[in-house]
Amino acid sequence: MNIVGRRKLWFAISILVILPGIIALALWGLKPGIDFAGGQVMEVGKTSEVEKVKPVFEAAGVKDITVTTTGSGTVLVRYRDAEGKSSADTNEEIKAALAQIGAEQVSYESVGPAVSRDITRNAVISVALAAVAIVIFLAISFRNAPPPVSPWSFGVTAVIALLHDTLALLGIFAILGKLYNVEVDALFITAVLTTIGFSVHDTIVVFDRIRENLKRYTHSFEIIVNDSIVETIARSLSTSITVLFTLLALLIFGGESIRLFVLALLLGVLLGTYSSIFNAAPMLVVWNNYKLKRQAKKKARPVPVKQKKA
Repeated sequence: MNIVGRRKLWFAISILVILPGIIALALWGLKPGIDFAGGQVMEVGKTSEVEKVKPVFEAAGVKDITVTTTGSGTVLVRYRDAEGKSSADTNEEIKAALAQIGAEQVSYESVGPAVSRDITRNAVISVALAAVAIVIFLAISFRNAPPPVSPWSFGVTAVIALLHDTLALLGIFAILGKLYNVEVDALFITAVLTTIGFSVHDTIVVFDRIRENLKRYTHSFEIIVNDSIVETIARSLSTSITVLFTLLALLIFGGESIRLFVLALLLGVLLGTYSSIFNAAPMLVVWNNYKLKRQAKKKARPVPVKQKKA
C-alpha cells in the first residue's frame, strides 16, 4: 500500500471536502442556536406530539421555533421572544395555552445575550488553546525523535490535520444550517473538541510508530513513513469502526435532543480517521522534502569572493 506516494490524491480529496464548507462559512456562516444567540428553552410535559405543541408557540408570536422530542415523553422547545413582549408575559401566555391542550411546562430556561456572548468567546478560546497545547505537547513528547524530522514538525502537522477536521465539520454544519435550519449550540462545541482529541489520538499512534521505525531502519524517510502508516492502519480503523457503530446506534435509536450532537461526533470521527492516516503523516514527508530542497538550494548558491583592493 503506497499511501504516501499518493499523497497528492489524498490532499485533493481533503480540499474538495473542505472547500464547499469554507465557501458556506464565508457566505452564510453557522446558524447559532439559543446558547449563542440568546433565547428561551422550555420543556413541555404530558405530551410528545410536536403537531400539538408548535401551534401554541406560533400563536404566542415567538420567533425561530424549534421543537424536538426528548425520548422520555416530553417535548423540548427553543424559541426567541417576540418583539415588544417581555419573557415573563410570553411565558405566562404559553403556559395558559399549554394547559388548554392538556400539556404543562416542566422546565423553563432563559439565555440572555450577555451569557451567549460569553459562551461564544469561551468556545473560540477553548479551541485555540487546545491547538496550542497540542503543538507544545507533541513537540515535547517527540523531542528525542531521530533525524531528519524535528520535534516541532510533529506538532505542526498534527494541528494542520485537526484544522482540516474542524474546518470540514464547521463547513458541513454551515451547509446544513442553510439548507435545513440546523443550529449549533454548546454541545456542538463539545463535539468539535472531541473530534480534535480523537484526531490527535489517532495521529499520535502513527507518529509514535514513525519515531520507532526511524530508530530501527535506515530506509528513506518516505518509505519509513509509509510503512508506519500501513503497520498502524488496522488499529486505527478498528478503533474508529467500533466508535462509529456506537454512534450510529445512538443516531438511529437515540432521542431527538442529542441527534445533532451525535451526528457531529460521527462526522468528526470519520474526518479524524481520514486525516490521521492520509493527511498528517504524509505532511511530514512534504515538510521533510521542503526542508531538503531548501538545504540543497543553499549549498548550490555560489559563495561571493571578496576582491582585494589594489
